[in-house]
Amino acid sequence: MIQSERVTPPHLTDLPIRALTLDDLRRCADLSEDRGWPREDHKWGLLLAAGNGYGVDAPDGQGLAAVCVVTRYGHAPASPILAAIGMVLVAGRYARQGLGRRLMTHICDDVLKDVPLTLHATPYGRPLYEELGFAATGRAEMLRGAFRPDAPADAGGADAVTVRRATAEDLPLIVHLDTEVFGADRTHLITRLPAFTDRLMVAQDGKGAVTGYGAIWPNMDTHVIGPLIARDAAGAKALVTALAAATDRPLRTDVDVRHEELLAWLKARGLESVAFNDVMTRNTPGLPGDWTRRWAPLTVAAG
Repeated sequence: MIQSERVTPPHLTDLPIRALTLDDLRRCADLSEDRGWPREDHKWGLLLAAGNGYGVDAPDGQGLAAVCVVTRYGHAPASPILAAIGMVLVAGRYARQGLGRRLMTHICDDVLKDVPLTLHATPYGRPLYEELGFAATGRAEMLRGAFRPDAPADAGGADAVTVRRATAEDLPLIVHLDTEVFGADRTHLITRLPAFTDRLMVAQDGKGAVTGYGAIWPNMDTHVIGPLIARDAAGAKALVTALAAATDRPLRTDVDVRHEELLAWLKARGLESVAFNDVMTRNTPGLPGDWTRRWAPLTVAAG
């Protein structure tokens, strides 16, 4: 009688990491839901199209065990100026078994070795990222709520700024401004905004030059405001007011905590603080660009 050998299943940290495609969108959304996050199918679609997803298939055959998304910025994708890591998720049944560390180590030390990196960390994830060489270099406050616009007689300076819907002719100007403010070329992401967002608007100075832009996009039961680029607080407020007029849903946005005036203004108009995330970087002392004109990201998952 021939006895078959017992095959020992591989350890979680030995499972192969593979590139994700748009065909994995539903599996990514399922994993978000598994961890108590919103499914965010719309956002996943953008991240997987503009960036690169990496994941580990669940050994039980039930979807993905772990995922993350990398969005590279710069003129040469093979040697980016900056890369953002986001949507780092491990299925609940595989949590605390080293899988998240394994995936992040692979991304940081193999895929993106020596590349300047950034991510937004929750208090839960920060200890792991610190062990991997990340340092907190900033902080963002997440706000959510029903926006109450100013009364016409109390526009908070917003009426001094001209805001209008963006046109196709504005897109090259938006890309140029974004590259200047962000500090790295994001053409592959910004040119997707007209299709991804529900409204894209620009702010102009008295001579008609584009000095800022903002977008609003749907995410489950909310609308997210971001990116938000403006020359000053008045421009940021004007863009938010115009974008908020496009929806009846609650708003959500993430604002650099150094923008105290905008944060106070948003809270006075109905938005409430939900959480704080640390902006962390590795292989760079901080983010490039001009933070004074960078008010809110498209999404914290893309830096």
